Amino acid sequence: MLFIGTGKGDITAFFKGIGLLGYGLPQHHMLAIETPLYSRAFVFEQLDKSQKVCFVNCELGFITPSLKQGVLEYLTKNHPDLQYNTSNLLLSAQHTHCGPSGFSYHVIYNMSTPGFHQGVYDKIVNGIIESILEAEKNKQKANIQLRKSSFSPDIPVSFNRVIDAYNANPEVNKLTQETRHLAVDREMTLMHIISEAGQPLGSINWFAVHTSNLPNNYYKLCSDNKGYAASYLEESFHKENLHYVAAFAQGACGDVSARVKYNRKLSTQRGKWEGYFPDDLKSAKFNGNLQYEKAKEITESSVVTITDEMIDSISLYVDFSKIDLNPKFTNGQTNCVTSPSCMGIAFLEGSQMDGPGLPLFLGKIARGIAKNTRTKELNEAIKKGGDYQQFIERKNKAQSVKDIGVASGERKFLGNFDASKLPLPAFIDETILNIKKMSKQGGFDSQNPWTPQVLTLQILKIGTIGICAFPFEITTVASWRLKKTLEDALKVKGIEYVILAPYSNEYNGYITTNEEYQLQLYEAGHNVFGQWSLNALQQKFAELADEFSKPKESRNTDNGVHPEVFTQEELKKQAFFHSRRIRRIHRKENN
Repeated sequence: MLFIGTGKGDITAFFKGIGLLGYGLPQHHMLAIETPLYSRAFVFEQLDKSQKVCFVNCELGFITPSLKQGVLEYLTKNHPDLQYNTSNLLLSAQHTHCGPSGFSYHVIYNMSTPGFHQGVYDKIVNGIIESILEAEKNKQKANIQLRKSSFSPDIPVSFNRVIDAYNANPEVNKLTQETRHLAVDREMTLMHIISEAGQPLGSINWFAVHTSNLPNNYYKLCSDNKGYAASYLEESFHKENLHYVAAFAQGACGDVSARVKYNRKLSTQRGKWEGYFPDDLKSAKFNGNLQYEKAKEITESSVVTITDEMIDSISLYVDFSKIDLNPKFTNGQTNCVTSPSCMGIAFLEGSQMDGPGLPLFLGKIARGIAKNTRTKELNEAIKKGGDYQQFIERKNKAQSVKDIGVASGERKFLGNFDASKLPLPAFIDETILNIKKMSKQGGFDSQNPWTPQVLTLQILKIGTIGICAFPFEITTVASWRLKKTLEDALKVKGIEYVILAPYSNEYNGYITTNEEYQLQLYEAGHNVFGQWSLNALQQKFAELADEFSKPKESRNTDNGVHPEVFTQEELKKQAFFHSRRIRRIHRKENN
């Protein structure tokens, strides 16, 4: 038995006209509210109050370093007695594509807003804090029950959206487009919290499916399929507990879509539930209901009660931009490395199933420019020699077959162009216009990278459960390999159930297998640290698990690596500005 508390806070950051986060398009903006957005917090504390952890799930596209920093700064200053720190507080996102943008300190993630929006940031941070403080207030003696259950193959809940990439992995049985619903992890893991008196208090479940039933021409804030699932489950328990809190957290959904078919007739919206419903909102509710029904089934089934009462946590800052791989994690291959993050043209063009990005004609132009500048860059490096040559060769070794669209770690576009010199005219795409405007106001002047290079790996031990958090979207087969690494490494710690928690604490792209990377489809194009990213993630998690197995006083996670720091002056230069689209919306309202 533990002290367990649940809480819920409102993070509905609605500001008419600003961009939504998920599809990366400035024309995907908020005009109304379909559903409120919530932060759901769960505090687990030993009965002797010596150790505790907090798991938070937010109805957002992803978590940024700025959010966790803001939450921790407030709690440390105003509630030091709660003793929260980087290791025992885990912030995760369920990955709706219709949540607000504008809350990142890293400039590239705010291009659809456009810019950093203080109002959005404050609303989210305050809502997360509200949920944590409510959970702290509501702590009571309770037990944890855990169970896993899989969707049967006939339930249309999830589909692999890049079956060719899945089939590139040597360990899988090759599947077809018609059987792509089997090329996913169909298992839901649910942790149910029951009070000492037998009252259900709340639950967290992890299941892999993209929270993107709603397309990039849907203009309302909405928590999408997982948000509907959460509200359905909470409502189902209202007779027993009006304050029941249900988090539908994300699993390994990097290559997993909620959509049945790809609709080629639509230019900006792809993949309605054809044959099921005529509109996407009903599709989101339908998929949410499927997840709700599975979760409800698990709560009513026989379960494993977690009797271990030990709580523990550990975290590690990792600079993913410069990891040298141990051959132990690369099947014996030597000289494998990562490099500063690079987004590929394949990523910028968007996902076929879940929504297009850069127009394809611009993609072709961009590929040509990227290839040309990369060749020039390598030739120049050979002439210069020294450290510069080593750096460029390392980048090419890591990024390999990727056509680089945004070298966010080096602060360059199309391989080697500053924001102010981006060789594409502003009139052909609104994102390019916003980049040029942001550049003029100095938003790209910071020496910090455009996306975070230093990221957090974290493990929460709750009895025999190990929640392993990382800041990426991970594909199905990549998750199998990572989970095996963690299961092997954490046995000595007494952890019997490893749960992967992606979209946690920060965000910077995807994790694919090396085999998937070579195809350079959408997901691999956003595997930013290069073809060995998964192997690097396995290596660093293994190192963290090794430290976790030691007594607390003997652990060493101070490796001298720390997240990027932004000054108020830098944030002012990145501040929100009224794009032409927002001005047009406001003019309409005023007429």
